[in-house]
Amino acid sequence: MSFRNIMTSIALSAVAGVASASAVPAPTAEPFPYVADRFVDIEVLRYPVPDFESLSPQQRLLVYYLTEAALTGRDILWDQNNRYNLALRNLLEDIYTDYKGDRNSAEFKAFHTYLKQVWFANGIHHHYSMDKFVPEFSRDWFNAAVASLPASKRPANLSEITELIFNPSVMPKRVNQAEGEDLILTSANNMYEGVTQAEVENYFNALKDTTDVSPISYGLNTRVAKIDGKVVEQPYKVGGVYSKAIERIVANLRKACAYAENPSQLAVIQKLIEFYETGNLRDFDEYSILWVGDTDSRVDFINGFIESYGDPLGMTGSWESIVNFKDLGASHRTEVVSSNAQWFEDHSPVDPRFRKPNVKGVTAKVITAAILAGDSYPATPIGINLPNANWIRAAHGSKSVTLENITRAYDEASHGNGFNEEFVDDAAMRDLMDKYLFDTDNLHTDLHECLGHASGRLLPGVDPDALKAHGSTLEEARADLFALYYLGDPKLIELGLLDNPDAYKAQYYKQMLNGLMTQLMRIEPGKDVEEAHMRNRKLIAEWCLDKGAADNVMELVKVNGKTYLRINDYEKLRGLFGALLAEIQRIKSEGDYEAGRDLVETYAVKVDPALHQEVLDRYATLDIAPYRGFVNPAYTLVTDDKGNPVDAKISYGEDYTDQMLRYSKDYNTLSR
Repeated sequence: MSFRNIMTSIALSAVAGVASASAVPAPTAEPFPYVADRFVDIEVLRYPVPDFESLSPQQRLLVYYLTEAALTGRDILWDQNNRYNLALRNLLEDIYTDYKGDRNSAEFKAFHTYLKQVWFANGIHHHYSMDKFVPEFSRDWFNAAVASLPASKRPANLSEITELIFNPSVMPKRVNQAEGEDLILTSANNMYEGVTQAEVENYFNALKDTTDVSPISYGLNTRVAKIDGKVVEQPYKVGGVYSKAIERIVANLRKACAYAENPSQLAVIQKLIEFYETGNLRDFDEYSILWVGDTDSRVDFINGFIESYGDPLGMTGSWESIVNFKDLGASHRTEVVSSNAQWFEDHSPVDPRFRKPNVKGVTAKVITAAILAGDSYPATPIGINLPNANWIRAAHGSKSVTLENITRAYDEASHGNGFNEEFVDDAAMRDLMDKYLFDTDNLHTDLHECLGHASGRLLPGVDPDALKAHGSTLEEARADLFALYYLGDPKLIELGLLDNPDAYKAQYYKQMLNGLMTQLMRIEPGKDVEEAHMRNRKLIAEWCLDKGAADNVMELVKVNGKTYLRINDYEKLRGLFGALLAEIQRIKSEGDYEAGRDLVETYAVKVDPALHQEVLDRYATLDIAPYRGFVNPAYTLVTDDKGNPVDAKISYGEDYTDQMLRYSKDYNTLSR
């Protein structure tokens, strides 16, 4: 199961390796250059890392080596996403750098745009829709460009790569979630080989012991394949799958050990190294427990096979890393939330049987992201709650983080884009959003991550994977509903987290508008909603629209030919959030797959084509990119006259294409 929160309605938010000095961009003067690139449906931003210079030299060196460990895992994710991705990336980059023709021609510009799409998605399939990219350059142009390359740069499987690019029927979808289909055979990711969905499910069902109160996260760090007619797991570890990349990750983690802030942090890093060396998921659980327990270190990180959105069965973790340090000032908000975790749990609208009688170890903080990598780059979450293992969360607690320098970058780059004026026809609501949406966005993330994912419990003997392909959608809905329910609670005013009893309405309006309408900008005409977070938001909004119809809680109305949202009773809407939260918690606690599937298929998948086209037409007048991501800052190691590391420096300004080419050169571990 995957626990994270991603930036979803950017318009409504009031909202590196060792390098020589010449290889790293110089610091850029104010104003900060947020926008790095824009192409097709994507805008690439930069994010500042405030207070990096206030860290001690030891902490900056720790960040540096953890950053190196993060960037070194890049090729793992590319290969997990599709078995051709690395060879494809090499070929496309060679064409781009070696091309001697007219670089201002329409064909070359279309090729460069395609390459930028592939970079952004870490492969040939869109990072959100999971559909394969459609090239706007011709096959003839591509063949001629390939023919102009030296023979050494033409891959042996060139014909297969060419078909993959130009034949829409070849591997059309990276992760397929269509009900009634074999989700493994119809998904183009590289986490399975030669096996069917039934074979995988039967294999893991035979391994699981329902009496085990501390089960490992089955399949988290393995590729599942059929060899000589037998289903086997091939572990990601030193000496196993992805060994070359993992060896370099481990080497940088060992260097980071020398700069650990305290013994607890050192133990965390050393245990992660051990896990990478053994591939044993018991070692991963021990690492997770140590990581949860390290609450004193300012610098922190995630690194490994963690979130499972890239697996249609929600088991195998995609490789990712985020290096960060605590925002000391902003963390007061999350500390207030986490210190009151038991109150929120006790007053949850769910059946008391499904509540945690003793909430343990819920810690939360606001962090400053220092580097994004793997499945968190270029598109990134804005909040994370880990670990994912239910039994560890129950027995040892969890850590929740909000990436506020990321949300701030979104906010700064969104001013004046015209979205609110187009989709919100109530001037009073626009004013409320302008005043409170940034704060309620961050508070929603805090509640979602810190309390939502950490709340509730499974009944004894319930399989954590019982909800199968719908598990991620339902888990994200559960966390969102928890956050939405409590955003409207007077307790937040009492705790000083909000200063206006109506502030929550801005977030309610945003979330319902997004779920019912505006997120459709990300869907192609005729397509269903498939991504788990989008399904979550649609499920909540459509269910509330349906169940609240009798009381006219909210409605979609036409004004001058345009559709707008009206919320007529915010208190009753909050009650609906509580009722749906109670039902989804019951589904999870009891492992009721059928009820969960029915909720998702009824409310979260199908799109009204007329409303969809209207949303697309209205967005087209605004020139707003549906998707955003980031380029990273660059870090430079500072050494003394004997070559010993003494510090690390940060710089900004590198553009998107240059960063991607540099990463392919400096962190290419698996493809050449």
